Amino acid sequence: MNKIFELIHDLLSPEPQAVEEAYLAESVDIYDLERRMRTLDERRLNPQWGGLLSHGTA
Repeated sequence: MNKIFELIHDLLSPEPQAVEEAYLAESVDIYDLERRMRTLDERRLNPQWGGLLSHGTA
């Protein structure tokens, strides 16, 4: 039964990389893209900031 829940969770939870790529793809110009890239880098270094990428992967 536990494996079923794990499978459902895996299917419904997007991969962190996919979330980051979607966030970057929403940028409207090169300046917005660079700002978003800096934001992602800062959040990786300081995961306690939470927000979009609060999973804390480095």
